[in-house]
Amino acid sequence: MVVTLLTINDMKRYYEMVSGTVKALDGVDLEVKEGERIILLGPSGSGKTTLLNCIAALDSPTAGTYSFEGKEVPRNAPEEMTTFRRENIGYVFQFFNLLQDLTVLENILLIQELAGGRDEERARELLALVGLEAEVDRFPTEISGGQQQRVAIARSLAKKPKLLLGDELTGNLDTKTSSMVMEVLVKACEAEGITTVFVTHDESLIRYATRVIRLDSGIVITDQDA
Repeated sequence: MVVTLLTINDMKRYYEMVSGTVKALDGVDLEVKEGERIILLGPSGSGKTTLLNCIAALDSPTAGTYSFEGKEVPRNAPEEMTTFRRENIGYVFQFFNLLQDLTVLENILLIQELAGGRDEERARELLALVGLEAEVDRFPTEISGGQQQRVAIARSLAKKPKLLLGDELTGNLDTKTSSMVMEVLVKACEAEGITTVFVTHDESLIRYATRVIRLDSGIVITDQDA
């Protein structure tokens, strides 16, 4: 049975600027099923990152509805939005954002503690899942950029999110390393049963998706299975 994870209807996000109103999102409809791997494509300024931030409850839409597992997602309420993110969302950024004075393993354990439960066995399992079981005691400065991004992926999975979001997560990596990271990511999310939505401008990453959505000028241009 296919289960709907989130539903967005007529989402708008407008910004008032000196030069006038910027319509970052201008009426987006989106339904995401559990287990999907969705890539959001589009030129700079198309609304990809704005949509991702609204899905993550990092930003509040100007208008429209957004429900997650059948419940309305809080907006314009920072504490409630933070709780929603902590309980449901994992996020992988373009910049790895690892704490440089903590080892690879300690970076994972810290996120577990912030989420309410330290579990070293699971932390080591996640690092093994992304192929870094031999690097647990090394510091971020001692491993490559691709390895650091794999640590970031393991870290994002540490709190068992229902939805994993990524914003240009391979943007700082070369083509070969990008492919390696994406293969690891797909394997990890399938193993953990996690739905994924990623923003990218890299057309070559389409092969890792089950669905591709193209945006331009704040609206969905195409939405089709990969």
